[in-house]
Amino acid sequence: MSYTIQNPIIPGYAPDPSIIRVDHDYYIATSTFHLNPAISIYHSTDLANWEMVDHGLKNHEVDLRGTNTPAGIWAPHLSYDVATKKFWLAYSHMLNMEGREFNADNYAISADSIHGPWSEPVFLGAIGFDPSLFHDEDGRHYMTILEWETRDGYQHPGHIVIQEMDLANNQFIGEAVRVTQGFTTRGCAEAPQIYKRDGYYYLVLAAGGTGYAHGVEMGRSKNIFGPYEANPTNEPIITSAPQHIYSLGDPDAGHFEAYNPHSIMQKSGHGSIVQTHTGEWYIAHLMSRPLPGTTLNPLGRETAIQKMTWNDAGWLQMADGSNLAKMTAPGMTGVEAGETAGHSFEDQFENETYNVRFTTPYREQNTKWVNTSENQGHLRIHGENSFFSRMNPAIMAVAASAFEFELETQLEFHPEHYSQSAGMNMYYDASNWLYARLYHSESLGGTTLGILQAKQGERIEFIHDKVFIPNGVVALKFVTTFGKTKIYYQIENQAWKQVGPEFNTAYLSDEGVGGSEGEIGGFTGLLCGIGAVDAYRHESYADFDFFKMTNK
Repeated sequence: MSYTIQNPIIPGYAPDPSIIRVDHDYYIATSTFHLNPAISIYHSTDLANWEMVDHGLKNHEVDLRGTNTPAGIWAPHLSYDVATKKFWLAYSHMLNMEGREFNADNYAISADSIHGPWSEPVFLGAIGFDPSLFHDEDGRHYMTILEWETRDGYQHPGHIVIQEMDLANNQFIGEAVRVTQGFTTRGCAEAPQIYKRDGYYYLVLAAGGTGYAHGVEMGRSKNIFGPYEANPTNEPIITSAPQHIYSLGDPDAGHFEAYNPHSIMQKSGHGSIVQTHTGEWYIAHLMSRPLPGTTLNPLGRETAIQKMTWNDAGWLQMADGSNLAKMTAPGMTGVEAGETAGHSFEDQFENETYNVRFTTPYREQNTKWVNTSENQGHLRIHGENSFFSRMNPAIMAVAASAFEFELETQLEFHPEHYSQSAGMNMYYDASNWLYARLYHSESLGGTTLGILQAKQGERIEFIHDKVFIPNGVVALKFVTTFGKTKIYYQIENQAWKQVGPEFNTAYLSDEGVGGSEGEIGGFTGLLCGIGAVDAYRHESYADFDFFKMTNK
């Protein structure tokens, strides 16, 4: 019984997918940047329906406080060593992007289960970023990585290098070998990954920058250290912009000129290959969906999948013979699709632990500031820094996954000072968010509902749009339709009432948060959630009855 896979398979904030198969189970790891827990891990049995099941970094392995977005945890590479039956995760911790130095520390961790416990991180060096591990059939192991070029007069962003590793003893073997700067004229070769088939080592790269010219390209060699011959098409094997593009030496750019007006899917690139248990081949890759009529992508970079075949010359290509990524893909032969994954979200906070999809910018989640134990049946959030902070904002959020959705919560909060607040928000990063919050109003003499907005670092307070909330209990609702958001409140089951104007929230997107001309300002995506602030004495807290995001 055949089925069709609908893209994106993971909608909203799920970039840089790395896919593997272990028996009949499929796993994808994606980047999380400045968010905790870090490295999202998804599971599927049919390639069509995916569920977030865990995180790779969740036990104090990294400190992301102070991170300038979009730095943080980049491009995790998930692999499985058949010989030792161990899962491996290689990743970059991007620490600095100023001066285009791109200082990253690279690590690998391993575990016997996809759920861990994961080993202590093994340092892989700071030569560049996007490391991956290849486990050869002879028991040898290799790391590939982008060697980031900083010197004037040299082609940027640099070379792809390969080095043998002794994973058992956490040591490098021999010297790193520079093998290529890419296989097409798109440039910006990064995210190297090695696969082996019929005696060839295939080197798969992301290319063209992570904007509208993005793509996946490929070369091959009989020797793992090369020389590698390029795919004879001299073009990407996956892209949303199939026209010829020359951008060698351009280290990374938005390439808005490469926008494809005939495609819903844009920015297709950074791919990872898997052979199914049915003997078929697929590639998981990142993609974006701009708001109609714009080049703004509030959902950030998402994960898609395409069916692939090997041609007679031994090169991988899309099953339809093109290199244009599509919004649908044929499912696996002889496999029944599972229950359709729902991407709405709801947590009633009835369990000791909260939903795995909850994420927090910059700081770690821990029971000192967020828990369900202090008031059972509620999520209690203790306020701390303002949402402008990159240190300790108290936010619990999930990734937006549709253009039309509603957010809803109910909370109780009793502030004593105007710098204490709690409520619901739409959040991109510390400089860009929309926040409907309860706070103490001295002019109204008590707890009041008001609205704050941050836009490229500017604080905007809607001082004429506020409502007195006498008992400190209010239900809040955001209704978002294609980048336009209305805010509603409800007191004691009365009718919903709108507060404030209709807000243009389209700027809460990768392209809307700043960035120099021709560049994309961010590489993450819109989050929706609840939180609290206490810039007074760090003593106040709010109790939330539930939080839900309903996609339309």
